[in-house]
Amino acid sequence: MSFLAIDVGNTRLKWALYDAAAPGAKLLAHGAQFLENIDHLPEGDWAALPKPSRMLGCIVAADAVRRRVEEHLLELWDLPAQWVVPAAYEAGLSNGYDHPTRLGADRWVAMIGAWHRALAGGAARPLVVVMVGTAVTVEAVDASGRFLGGFILPGHGIMLRALESGTAGLHVPTGEVREFPTNTSDALTSGGTYAIAGAVERMVQHVRQHCGVEPACFMTGGAGWKMAPSMSVRFELVDSLIFDGLLEIAQLRFGTQP
Repeated sequence: MSFLAIDVGNTRLKWALYDAAAPGAKLLAHGAQFLENIDHLPEGDWAALPKPSRMLGCIVAADAVRRRVEEHLLELWDLPAQWVVPAAYEAGLSNGYDHPTRLGADRWVAMIGAWHRALAGGAARPLVVVMVGTAVTVEAVDASGRFLGGFILPGHGIMLRALESGTAGLHVPTGEVREFPTNTSDALTSGGTYAIAGAVERMVQHVRQHCGVEPACFMTGGAGWKMAPSMSVRFELVDSLIFDGLLEIAQLRFGTQP
């Protein structure tokens, strides 16, 4: 029974086809498409795929994008879409958000993926889960699996566009990350990078003080690799964290085994 996992972010749709809806399933195919090009999926990347038996996804894009994805799934495979909506509890995690359903689905699913990845490596421990994309999120989870809360801040691109639109004379190309930037391009890139790194470091401090132990730190997202050289805390970069979370949730919902 093949399983299609879909992650629709603010910029791209990422997808992965597995041979089962369960952790450890074999990856059969995967890809990504910018949102403005998702109408090419039925005749492009998805055209040669076998019909999935199940589908589960998370989406933070606009309703119009969600409807287009749902239409493509029905037209191509007669496959109804199922989307993760954050709940008070799922897959081992409890949701400490004031209004659990208002938490971003991608944030919730990534935390679930990180939680089970950490458990597979040993005993439960606190986590800091970072997603670096169009926006950046920095989440805290305690050793009991409770989501404590998290930061949201702009990603590199939003920071640069905000500065360019609000400050005269800053229309410059992206530079390099430097300890002591000596040109405007490097100053902008370094400032954005260290702002994100600083938010992660502060959350690690908060979790360390709150839980009394050092948290494990996981990072994911399309721009995670850009942050890696500038981080001062130990972390594991996992490209598939959201898909890992979708597989965990799918196993519980669909009752399949790898």
